[in-house]
Amino acid sequence: MAGTLVQFRLDEGVKNEASFICSEIGIDLQTYLKLCVSRLISSNGIPFSMNNVDSGNNMMSIVMRSGMRSALNGNADMTLDEINAEITEARKARLK
Repeated sequence: MAGTLVQFRLDEGVKNEASFICSEIGIDLQTYLKLCVSRLISSNGIPFSMNNVDSGNNMMSIVMRSGMRSALNGNADMTLDEINAEITEARKARLK
């Protein structure tokens, strides 16, 4: 099977830290990223919690809230549990 090249940029320090962690568990960063994509597919979604434990003022929080506002048509006040419940119901309906 032919492979497709996927590229993205990381801060060098982040890449080095991630590579070090991967080497500690006996894999390289590329293998880890392939595992992540495989798990994304098998889970049919993001396979980990995306909880924000800090004040909510970091860039990730701002981007996620902005995306939620667009996707939910103004219902950005929904909790994570409410969003997950809707996703669960949609998946159940799809399986029927």
